[in-house]
Amino acid sequence: MSSTKVHSTAMVDSNARLGPDVEVGPFSIIGPLVRIAEKTTIQSHVVIEGEVTIGGGNFIGHGAIIGAPPQDVSFSPDRKTRVEIGNNNIIREYCTIHRGNPDGSATRIGDKNFLMAGAHVGHNCAIGNNVVIANNCLLAGHVQVDDGAFLGGGSTFHQFMHIGRLVMVQGSSAFGKDLPPFVLAAERNFVFGLNVIGLRRAGVSEKDRDEIKAAFKLVYLSGLNISQALKKADTISLGAAAREFLGFVAGSKKRGICPFRRGANDEVSG
Repeated sequence: MSSTKVHSTAMVDSNARLGPDVEVGPFSIIGPLVRIAEKTTIQSHVVIEGEVTIGGGNFIGHGAIIGAPPQDVSFSPDRKTRVEIGNNNIIREYCTIHRGNPDGSATRIGDKNFLMAGAHVGHNCAIGNNVVIANNCLLAGHVQVDDGAFLGGGSTFHQFMHIGRLVMVQGSSAFGKDLPPFVLAAERNFVFGLNVIGLRRAGVSEKDRDEIKAAFKLVYLSGLNISQALKKADTISLGAAAREFLGFVAGSKKRGICPFRRGANDEVSG
């Protein structure tokens, strides 16, 4: 038999909707526009305010704040914005996730993500599935993070930038340009190679890995500019994964992609 467990010191608005087997810990506050699906655990001192929808099977750690207004001086409290969180996410202690800024907009987090302690997800970010955001990462507004990316602890990400699928970011790095899928990124706006180990772990075939390497070398190591490299790529037979890399590069016009920098442990082949 299912039941919802709300600690006696928690404040849950009578208009909030909690699904079966939701647990709300001591001193947590849940506002009237919050909807939480089944089997989600909310620990102590959590604040969930504004219009927030949270799926099933999530874990929300001590002191997390979800749905607070965006940190934008242009924001008006009259705007109807929201946070949408999927299923089976782990959101550890003291994470902050702000609701959207433009009227009618949302900050979105998909399924099976792991946000470690102190991570900040700014307004209108879009986080895919199976993403790891390590301790104290800072995501400004409108950052898009695609499936399977790993963002190392203490790293910072500029507003409106895009982080591609299966990107691996070294801790204590900073980025203001886009990171194409499958790359290793570190320091300040640098790509150091391909996330070969991550590609293998994700089950990307050897053929696809080889084609991704060819696309990477064409963009970063051929001596051609981006337009020339993309034009040459059109003459080469490549599969979906390599085309995903090239399509990302072609579409990165607002911020541009991070440049390549050679390092002691470049992972381009292998």
